[in-house]
Amino acid sequence: MKHSIIGSSKKTRKVKELIKSFARNDASVLVTGESGCGKELYAREIHELSPRNSKPFVPINCGAIPAELLESQLFGHKRGSFTGAVSDFKGKFREAHTGTIFLDEIGDMPLDMQVKLLRVLQERQITPIGSNELIDIDVRVVSATHRDLEQEIRNNRFREDLYFRLNILPVHLPPLRDRPSEIAELAEHFLQTFAVSGAAPVVLSDQFTEALTSFKWPGNIRELSNTMQRLSVLYPGQTLNLRDVDPSMLPTGLREAVSASTRKSDDAQPNESELLASDDSGESVVDKETEDIILMAQGLKISDEDRPSLKASLSSLEKDLIQKALEESEGNVSRSAKLLKIQRTTLIERIKKYDLNMKNI
Repeated sequence: MKHSIIGSSKKTRKVKELIKSFARNDASVLVTGESGCGKELYAREIHELSPRNSKPFVPINCGAIPAELLESQLFGHKRGSFTGAVSDFKGKFREAHTGTIFLDEIGDMPLDMQVKLLRVLQERQITPIGSNELIDIDVRVVSATHRDLEQEIRNNRFREDLYFRLNILPVHLPPLRDRPSEIAELAEHFLQTFAVSGAAPVVLSDQFTEALTSFKWPGNIRELSNTMQRLSVLYPGQTLNLRDVDPSMLPTGLREAVSASTRKSDDAQPNESELLASDDSGESVVDKETEDIILMAQGLKISDEDRPSLKASLSSLEKDLIQKALEESEGNVSRSAKLLKIQRTTLIERIKKYDLNMKNI
């Protein structure tokens, strides 16, 4: 499955143009950027745009393999060369012959392996463990790291000569917080991608999308993708407002923004059912100004004696509105709350107060 690069911001367009110009040259490429920015996706794009696109693209995470096994994984080994070597293994460089090898997290490679990799890149030959045979290789090398390799060099954790060998064509990916205009576009793409079989993709309200756009996304595109996949699994086919999502299902830093946005939305959307507020005793009370306006609109004399009957009338109206919403949503409280534009918890309190039938609370 080919994954396309999503994003139309100026920063992303610039990177796309850069890798397009790099692709046809066989020189080594170093892709840098924070974790989760999609470095492997860009490495694959370089391969797809290159003359080697019909040949293998072989990725290997240099930071995920134990140091004692990394040499074998890269350069191969002969049967019996060490404990557990029950058969010959040709290694990733030979797998990528005539194609592209992607060395992910190159900044995590141990120093002794850096020396061996440098020799391979210089001589374009490998020697499998347990063998004296020199094997010619023809590979395009694309490497990536989230580390500042120049700082790693100053700290004696990365070889300067290897850095210059890898960093012939540099590509830096900006973090997602520096291209917020792409967040809505990416979110929609992931919701389409992760839509549950048989259900329409989740749709986010404008308020929800605004909250996503204002969030800084420390995990970058990977974190956004994971969040959209979670929403697709939990709420298949639904149109989601902020209040519909359990805050525990959102990234930690987004929860406060969601809570604030929800409160703002509630304050900005008064409605018929919320004309009745609750006092400390839990009884409904009617705002005096609201009473006066209603009475005047009906051509009635405003008097304190009339107010109790007005409260009863408003309570009756509220009960009827809730009952109609429940009937229309077949007793589903969440959908009824959306119809009435009130919080779900507020609706549950009113339903209990009026002893109405409900389900799915």
